[in-house]
Amino acid sequence: QLDLVESGGGLVQTGESRRLSCTASRGTLDLYAIGWFRPAPWKEREGISCISASGSTTKYADSVKGRFTASRNDSKTTSWLVMTSMKPEDTAVYYCAAYWSLACPGWGVAPYHWGQGTQVTVSS
Repeated sequence: QLDLVESGGGLVQTGESRRLSCTASRGTLDLYAIGWFRPAPWKEREGISCISASGSTTKYADSVKGRFTASRNDSKTTSWLVMTSMKPEDTAVYYCAAYWSLACPGWGVAPYHWGQGTQVTVSS
């Protein structure tokens, strides 16, 4: 069993940074690639980043590439998403999710388990 809890959301100013955390309140993350998602106009949730189970591979959506960075800790319980140079269009509920895979799959693959989400609001 795996339970994911996101934290770190809140209100930020345009251009500022924010770090989101995805913590396993039950279970560990070492067998899962971890993705971060947010709603998009064309779909319920858009994948914006993924980090492999080992942490050696990451990928990002074009909308956040160069601004967001995913990482994870050696204790296998937490993954982070550091968001920099934030824009008002980054305002969203951010969800982390675990893939039933060590490697990051294609964006169209559904994750195995979702967190409950954390709201990030970027003011202009």
